[in-house]
Amino acid sequence: MTLVSTIPQAALPSPSTAVWQLGPLPLRAYALCIIAGIAVACVVTERRLRQRGVAPGAVLDIAVWAVPTGIIGARIYHVITSPEKYFGAGGEPLKAFAIWEGGLGIWGAVAGGALGAWIAARQLGIPFAVVADALAPGLPLAQAVGRFGNWFNNELYGGLTTLPWGLRVHDMDPRNPGHAKVVDGEPVLLPGLYHPTFLYEALWNVGVAALVLVLDRRLRLGRGRAFALYVMGYTAGRFWIELMRTDEANHILGLRLNVWTAALVFVGALVYFLRVRGPREYLVPVGGPAPEPAPTGGDVSQLDLSEREAGARAAAPEGYRVVSEEQFRAYRETGVVPDDPADAGPDETGPDATGVADRGEAGADGADETDDEAAGATGTRAADRES
Repeated sequence: MTLVSTIPQAALPSPSTAVWQLGPLPLRAYALCIIAGIAVACVVTERRLRQRGVAPGAVLDIAVWAVPTGIIGARIYHVITSPEKYFGAGGEPLKAFAIWEGGLGIWGAVAGGALGAWIAARQLGIPFAVVADALAPGLPLAQAVGRFGNWFNNELYGGLTTLPWGLRVHDMDPRNPGHAKVVDGEPVLLPGLYHPTFLYEALWNVGVAALVLVLDRRLRLGRGRAFALYVMGYTAGRFWIELMRTDEANHILGLRLNVWTAALVFVGALVYFLRVRGPREYLVPVGGPAPEPAPTGGDVSQLDLSEREAGARAAAPEGYRVVSEEQFRAYRETGVVPDDPADAGPDETGPDATGVADRGEAGADGADETDDEAAGATGTRAADRES
C-alpha cells in the first residue's frame, strides 16, 4: 500500500551544481559553507572571550590550532567508521585523504578541534573551560551553516515524505562529481520528495545556540557547563534526525552507528553538567596593560569591549588569572588588577600559589579538592581550570 498525501506539497529545490571552476581552481560549495561556518563561530567566540576578559584577537590564535585538528579529526572519524570505502576488497586507501570528495564526521571534528583548542589555550594561558564555554553557542551556528554544504551536494537527506513539504533531490553523476546527471539537457531528479534532514539539523542547531545563550545568561554557567549544554542539545537532535536518514551507514544492533554515538555522548555531557559546579570564570591579565576604566553600571556580560581596541590588536598578556565576576567588574571599572589572596601567604610560593595561568603552563600542577572549593568561594582559584 502506498501512502499518498492529499495535502499539496511544497517542493524545496536543490542545486544541480556543487562545484564551479574558477580557471583551473575548483570552487566547492561544501568547502565554502564550512569556511563560512568557521567564520561565524570565530565571531561569536571572540565576542564571548572578550566579555570574560581575554585580549582581542585570541580566537584567531585558537583557530589556527583548532581548525586543522578539527578537520583531521573529522576525517579520521569518517574513515574509521566507514573503512569499507577505503580498505579491503575494492577499497581505495588513497581516497582516505580525498577530503574534497566529502566525508567529515562531526564527532571527530569536535574531538580534534577540542584538542587543538586545548593546545592553543595552554599557549595563551587561558583556562580551557573558558574557551569551551565561549565556543558553546558559536559551534552549533557553525554547524548550521555547514549543513548547507550537504544541500548543495544533494546528500544526507531522509526518506520519502508525504508531509506538506519535501526536498527535491538530483541524481548526482559519480563520473562528474559535484554535478547532476543530465538527460536531454535537463538535470535528472529522483522521483518523489524527501525529508530535508540537512535543514532539520540546521534549524535545530540554531535553536541549540539560542538555548545556550539564554540559559548561560540566566544561570551564569561556568567550568565548561555551557559547552556541556550545547553537547546535550546537539546530540538530542542528532539522535532523532539520524533515524530519518537513508544514506549508507554502519549499523550496530539494528541502529546506525551515529545514533549510538549521539546517545552515549549525550549521557556523558549530562553527567558532566550535573556533577560539575562552580561560578563562571572571568580573567584578568598578568603581565599586560590594564584597560581604560569603563563606565559603571550594567551587566558585565553586556560590556562592549570593542571600543577598547584602538584599531590595532592590543598586546597579548603573558597569562591570565581567574577572578570572580565582582572582581572582574571592579577591574573593568578601575583598571586596577585585584590582589591575589595567594600572595598573602609567606610560605606559598611558585606557580601554584600565584594563581597565574602562564603561557604554556596553565593547569600544569593543579590543586587538591579542598583548595578548589576554597578558591571557588573567593573567586580567585589558580588558573588551571582546564578540566
